[in-house]
Amino acid sequence: MDNKIQIAEKNFWVGKVDDRPVPFHRLILEKGTTYNSYLLETEKPTLIDTVDISFGVEFVKKLSENFDLSTLKYVVINHVEPDHAGALPALMSKAKNAVIVTTERAKELLNGMFKLHNKEYHIIKDGETLDIGGKTLKFFEVPYLHTEETMMTYCIEDKILYPCDIFSTHLATYELFNDLAKVDITEDFKVYYQLIMSPHRPYVREMLAKLKTIEINTIAPSHGFILRDNAKKFVDLYDIMSKKDTSNKKALILYSSMTGNTGKIANDIYEGLTESGIETSIVNAKSSSIDTVKEMAAKSQLIIIGSSTKYGDMIGNIEDYLKEIVSMDLSSKYGFVFGSYGWSGESIEIINDYLKKSNIELLDSARVIKTTGANDIHLPLRIKFYGEDEKAAAINAGKLAAEFIA
Repeated sequence: MDNKIQIAEKNFWVGKVDDRPVPFHRLILEKGTTYNSYLLETEKPTLIDTVDISFGVEFVKKLSENFDLSTLKYVVINHVEPDHAGALPALMSKAKNAVIVTTERAKELLNGMFKLHNKEYHIIKDGETLDIGGKTLKFFEVPYLHTEETMMTYCIEDKILYPCDIFSTHLATYELFNDLAKVDITEDFKVYYQLIMSPHRPYVREMLAKLKTIEINTIAPSHGFILRDNAKKFVDLYDIMSKKDTSNKKALILYSSMTGNTGKIANDIYEGLTESGIETSIVNAKSSSIDTVKEMAAKSQLIIIGSSTKYGDMIGNIEDYLKEIVSMDLSSKYGFVFGSYGWSGESIEIINDYLKKSNIELLDSARVIKTTGANDIHLPLRIKFYGEDEKAAAINAGKLAAEFIA
């Protein structure tokens, strides 16, 4: 395969085909994959993403055979994982005049991983454009697709979207373009979505909304085929796959509040759930009955319990409710714990321990990270006093929990 393949005027694929069984995210990619990198030979030459760290030296050597690296002006890094940014240290050692274009969070990660503190950065903001001399790049921040620093790059003149992992397929292809594929790639495209993108469904929806503002002729992702034939089909597939049916999905929020803060948190979680389409009941333990709550819990797919902390313990009669709820069959139900406190917040952990003794699917930070990769929402939800940041955290916790039952 050629080291440099044209995809548009002054626009070339310069990536690497990896046709071996590839270890990836605790899987083996039996069909291999590609690491797609793109060189735009404009007045201000620009490279979009690199290749896997394993092929960094090879990548830079081959690139230098086709292009004078001393003239490279920009290196766009959409996503910092080593299968995309891995060749960056080797590249920057040769392309000494290049500026790294990326997000603020990506800069922090790149410096942490590759010690590039002495390199020049151009930090982008969502919707910002960059003139690269004859072409204009526009950038979209798309956090958690599939890590928090991710962005997409769009060439306005070529109408080409460079979305990094988004819209990828894990296939080692020497045909490169989907209209040249010898087999239908639709199922491989769907499998990639399910494995990598589906845990981040709300962020997929936000990304799709941004794409409505631009016209796309070609999608040039970082893995697998370049989608130049019917790119809209693949955007539509993401739209279909990222829609979820929330009909008949119910949640129960049970709480006991001392000063009112835990009640505010309960209402915020309620807001997050209802915005996600989940029918939600919110119950103050002081003004309900155990039998009523048990009946509601039996009909709910999600059970959320919270309490303020007083003298290192739960308050009111919330423990009486807990004893009855954990004695129920909670299999196939999800739950998490929340509460406010002023000192140490023991009640939150006590309730969490109760739920651990049941057969409920308990949502905690470890499970969230392993399922979605998101580390900005911490469960159990422990809120010290209450403010605008805490309100946002509670709303987001509700939205996150909704994803597990929707």
